[in-house]
Amino acid sequence: MIPGALWIITLSGICLCIQSKVTAVHLMTMENFVAAFQRLEDLNPTLTPLDLLASLLSTVSQRDNMTCSIIGSSDNTTDVHYTDSNNTFITENLSGNINLCWFFNQAIHHFITDDREERGIVLTPDGTTVALSPLLLGVEMGLQATKDVTQPHGIYLLPLAKTLGLSFLQFQNSTPPERLGPDGCWDNISSPVVFTLSEEPSLATDAVVHGGMDGAIIGRHLSVVNDSEVKLSEVLSSYYSDGIELDHGVSHLKGRYRRQNFQDITNASLLQKKVADALNSNRRRENAAEESLIEEGMREFALRYMDCPTIIPRCVWGAAPPRVPLSSLSPPLQFLYIHHTSTPSKPCLNLQKCSQNMREMQRFHQKDRGWYDIGYSFVIGSDGYVYEGRGWMSQGAHTRGRNLVGYGVAFIGDYTSQLPSRYTMELVRHHLVKCGVSKGFLQKNFTMLGHRQVVNTSCPGDSLYSEIKTWKQYKDTDPLKYQRGEPV
Repeated sequence: MIPGALWIITLSGICLCIQSKVTAVHLMTMENFVAAFQRLEDLNPTLTPLDLLASLLSTVSQRDNMTCSIIGSSDNTTDVHYTDSNNTFITENLSGNINLCWFFNQAIHHFITDDREERGIVLTPDGTTVALSPLLLGVEMGLQATKDVTQPHGIYLLPLAKTLGLSFLQFQNSTPPERLGPDGCWDNISSPVVFTLSEEPSLATDAVVHGGMDGAIIGRHLSVVNDSEVKLSEVLSSYYSDGIELDHGVSHLKGRYRRQNFQDITNASLLQKKVADALNSNRRRENAAEESLIEEGMREFALRYMDCPTIIPRCVWGAAPPRVPLSSLSPPLQFLYIHHTSTPSKPCLNLQKCSQNMREMQRFHQKDRGWYDIGYSFVIGSDGYVYEGRGWMSQGAHTRGRNLVGYGVAFIGDYTSQLPSRYTMELVRHHLVKCGVSKGFLQKNFTMLGHRQVVNTSCPGDSLYSEIKTWKQYKDTDPLKYQRGEPV
């Protein structure tokens, strides 16, 4: 830790830097941010990870009264003066011509424009979108906990908790249509610059929640390690790395498993307490109406971000539009039909490959079979994610004669003689079906069937079919008669 109130950090002069005219288009990817942060680490080798991160966040004005009151006022968190012995500032470029300090301000400063463009967010290699401010604040609070044993338990949850609390209270005034979310779409997945939300935003958009969850997970990890041995750029790079081994175990430091791992570091009562703590840090205790709002909001949060799986939207995997408008379903539906794709025959282990598989299947269904769209309602990759096909509300073309009464869920791969990974199957068995029931898309007593039970096919493969026969919702017999005349 560097003593004294005066820090010499190479990022000084950032305000002057921002005022300079910068016209280069920056790609809002996690890889770019990690590269910029690594450059900052290299330029400031004497600073500890906590000092460096605290300096960066203060410099780009990501502190507020709540944060300062919780982590305390000290030389390493507040009242920091940024100087440079040569009275200069960084003029190095990132990715050719992007000024480093300008990039940090654009990447970290979170806000939403009148056109529903969300700024201060980045696209991660696994296809999810993350707000950097709550991520970095959670990491900083985890590092702070290693230096000050008086910090409260779960301090790394506070950036997320504060946003959740404010969003719950905002909902009281009926400003947003929902108290959480929404998600959105990037203008270009390979070269992302602009992210546009799908609906009117709450204060806790999906990207902000993802950032808060990731900050809590990484912060919790860093709170029990020696920060002198930590290089934050390496931690972030590893956490958001693309690609996975097929026979994997869930890792606390992998972004694709954030929902399960977030449950491992907290529980509903602890997070609800942190929400109340964050709201009360600068005001009196909330009233009974606000307590009720928090309780309702926490139930919604647990369902949306802990029980339900992450679903990669069509705009991320590069879906073509349906050839014609799709027929609507009338949920809740009675059936869920399990498929395997057979072709492609191998599991997909990252966003790039899974997305390629999705596009190939859609082209085959639309062009070779003449269907309106990819046939499945949802497709399960082996990268830890569910991929949106026709979704919950549009009729599929997955199980002949049954598309009006059920959803079709396909596992990418041929599972005649092998099974998907355990984690991949759990996405459907426990999370997707629970989400479908809780949100009113599936009947509570729905029936799960293998494709072969209603159509003359070997799908979903002998091994996978034997597996689903052990699942709670599976039924040996099919009570429904064939329905003709379905659109495709």
